[in-house]
Amino acid sequence: MNNRGRTATGRAAETVVATCLIAGGWEVLARNWRRGRGELDIVASKGDVLAFVEVKTTDAYGTESLESSIGYGKRTRIIETSKLFIAAHREFKYAVIRYDVASVKAGAIADYFENAFMERT
Repeated sequence: MNNRGRTATGRAAETVVATCLIAGGWEVLARNWRRGRGELDIVASKGDVLAFVEVKTTDAYGTESLESSIGYGKRTRIIETSKLFIAAHREFKYAVIRYDVASVKAGAIADYFENAFMERT
């Protein structure tokens, strides 16, 4: 699959996750928010919780490939970028921060991991 195809697949998966979050009462604040060397797939809030959601499409290898695709470097970039988001949106400086990971397979959420990782990864 070429880069354009991967981008389209990723965007479609993000739409699936964003739609489910909204249905669950979350407000999607940003999608594909970029700063520095990182990108946040979805930033959502509900009550006093601010969730940074990394979205991955799951292939035939399932959660094993999902785990390896969100390694230490990726987690670090997400955390660094989340701090830039909070600095730009000071209204969330007292929010409870959560890093979630959603996997999408065949156009539906396959797994959703709340608190998939913490700032100290």
